[in-house]
Amino acid sequence: MSVVARRLWPRRALFYTPGSDMRKIEKLRKLSGAGIPDFVALDLEDGVAMSAKTQARENIANTYEGLRADMPNVQFGIRVNSVSSGLLSEDLRILRELKYAPSCLLLPKVDSAEEVREFVETYSLALGRCRWKLKAPVPLVSFIETAQGLLNMRESFQAILDSQYIKHEATVFGSDDFVASIGAHRSQNGEELMYARQKLVAHAKAFNIQAIDMVWIDFKNLEGLQENSMQGANLGFTGKQVIHPANIETVQRVFSPTEEKVQWASELLEQFAEHEKSGKGAFVFRGKMIDMPLVKQAENIIVSMRSAS
Repeated sequence: MSVVARRLWPRRALFYTPGSDMRKIEKLRKLSGAGIPDFVALDLEDGVAMSAKTQARENIANTYEGLRADMPNVQFGIRVNSVSSGLLSEDLRILRELKYAPSCLLLPKVDSAEEVREFVETYSLALGRCRWKLKAPVPLVSFIETAQGLLNMRESFQAILDSQYIKHEATVFGSDDFVASIGAHRSQNGEELMYARQKLVAHAKAFNIQAIDMVWIDFKNLEGLQENSMQGANLGFTGKQVIHPANIETVQRVFSPTEEKVQWASELLEQFAEHEKSGKGAFVFRGKMIDMPLVKQAENIIVSMRSAS
């Protein structure tokens, strides 16, 4: 497997907006300051009733270009329905209505490499009917939501990597569907999800993509949200799913490096650069022995800071 490092759009907060609800779509423009998310998913999947799918597609097609123009610092992705739903082809007809390629697509319930290949085939057929030409692969955000999907991550991610039409940039952990798939009970501290979360992060890092953590469903509990976000950040997640506007600021703050961390990382890398000239290995920084794993951590902090700025 060959993975080339690249800078990705920051996705500290993934905020869902159902495509069937024009009121909520219009409210996006009213978000301001620290409450503006990095990433918005205009949803055709779980957030939309089956009877409202057609209306949701029309709403997204009619508002997509305007949202991108009005909010240039937000990436607007379209979450289509899964391959297994039978709705994917109809969802991708939206692409014909757009003036340009979408900023991002989100593919839920990725369970196997076979599903990935079916998605790519359906997507490539849809591209052939668009009035615009694909100049670069469209960013893709995958969702791992079942035990089968978790076990097949490596093969699924490799299948995405092999496609010339899409660029895999992030993967999302669908905690509620995963809990149901393994027959567990959702707890406050999420101990039943720890293995799955760590495995998803490991695969994300191996493929050099972002890892977006579970939803905090008790959205009025901001203290709990902060603790859960910090837990995810400490596990290696780079962002978190958000279902309420009041949660955006907290999540994006937690998933941004603090000034203290940025200063530590900057000074460490400066000293490392000087020390490296000597040809020696570990060195002492602020009274502690520093080796390459800590240098890598410092580099990660600087990359995270630049992506969020």
